[in-house]
Amino acid sequence: MNQPGTQFSEIAVLGGDDALRTAVREAGGSVVPVGDADAVVADGERALREATEAAAGTPVLPVGVGASPHAVSGQHATVTVGRLLRGEGHVVTHPRLVVAVAGETVGDALLDVTLVTGEPGRISEYGVTLDGDRLDSFRADAVVAATPLGSGGYAAAAGGAKLAADTGLVVVPIAPFETRSDTWVVPGRVTLTVERDEGPVDLVVDDEVRRTVPAHEPVRVTVDGEISLVRVPSDTAASE
Repeated sequence: MNQPGTQFSEIAVLGGDDALRTAVREAGGSVVPVGDADAVVADGERALREATEAAAGTPVLPVGVGASPHAVSGQHATVTVGRLLRGEGHVVTHPRLVVAVAGETVGDALLDVTLVTGEPGRISEYGVTLDGDRLDSFRADAVVAATPLGSGGYAAAAGGAKLAADTGLVVVPIAPFETRSDTWVVPGRVTLTVERDEGPVDLVVDDEVRRTVPAHEPVRVTVDGEISLVRVPSDTAASE
């Protein structure tokens, strides 16, 4: 793992426009293919996933990944790239999730996993279980489990905490029927269920609908591996 003060110099850029590539060169770095890079700048969620798949183990600086507390906003990206190349970046590991429905793996997630009613104006009843212990059940439009990287998205908008790296997952009801609802921070695993469906319920993994989920089929969300992200401490980069 790179320590604070390590200077990255060979940078791949995925997504975005030429401004990021220009920022790399102006800061004295070289723009190289992903396979030759010692860090990747990934602009957007699609580029982030591509980077983590194409260059496993190579640290990634996420840009414009929603309101994530662990990503850099687009407006600050070129400044942050310059700081990275001046040796101000270090690596922080974040979890990758695997998602299984009734024991069958259906995908992996970097940001969040959501069960959501497929028809507007309908709600369903959801359950949240940890290691066989029921935490709660509630009626809501949806329920989301988010990684620290994804905790600034739907989960935060619904009232959940923004998580530091390596603190687990946050689970949050979205638009609950009750005026008061709880949220949970769990240690890297949780099971979500549809307790009662008044309409089809979709399983959404990192904004991609994977399948519908019938009532009482467990959706197990588990940390299974990690990704390496670049952290650039500054007023213009997101804080952990």
